[in-house]
Amino acid sequence: MFNTDVCALTGDGQPQLVLLDLDGTLIDSVPDLAAATDNMLVALGRKAAGPQQVAHWVGNGADMLVRRALAEGNEDAALALDADQVSSARQHFDDAYLACLHHATGAFAGVDTFLQTIEVRKVLVTNKPRLFTEPLIRSMGWQTYFAFMLCGDDLAEKKPSPVPVLHACKETGVKPSQTIMIGDSRHDIAAAKAAGVATVAVTYGYNHGDDIRNSAPDLVVDSLSELLV
Repeated sequence: MFNTDVCALTGDGQPQLVLLDLDGTLIDSVPDLAAATDNMLVALGRKAAGPQQVAHWVGNGADMLVRRALAEGNEDAALALDADQVSSARQHFDDAYLACLHHATGAFAGVDTFLQTIEVRKVLVTNKPRLFTEPLIRSMGWQTYFAFMLCGDDLAEKKPSPVPVLHACKETGVKPSQTIMIGDSRHDIAAAKAAGVATVAVTYGYNHGDDIRNSAPDLVVDSLSELLV
């Protein structure tokens, strides 16, 4: 089960609920996301971005990834893009990503052991649309590990909003004070903190190229296996 450092986050005993981010926390999805993004850009007559750049754009769902790619990473320009332009590009992206969903994506070291070992309820809380999340989880053989999944298009708001985190707690009947959130980005940390949930950050994720320690998580690890006894 969890080690003493994790148990200290929830005050007394083992956490009763574990919320887990997907991209950059459980899986290295950038190779396939980059392939789909570059396919979209080339189809639109633009220059491919490459995995290193795409890794900085991941974290707020497919629509925002497409916007950032179209705006070459300029956040203000990305948000200002016309919805019709984004919709057309998004169709290219969706088709390409579904075609290569699990060609290069794989679990980070320690993830499989963690999922198999931790017996408390686990909920996947991702900004990835359900269209991609469900087949990806099936391809990894992880269907039985989660009580349920909350995807980026399931609720009115997604991370960094606390809404998905609070919804997971409500649906499982577990208090935020008995819950931990494990993620790789500032959006995971912000969502959990706003919901009153303790945070664990992994160092190997994406986080737009920033050091996750700058988001002041409660605990930082290099592998999920470090959380186990």
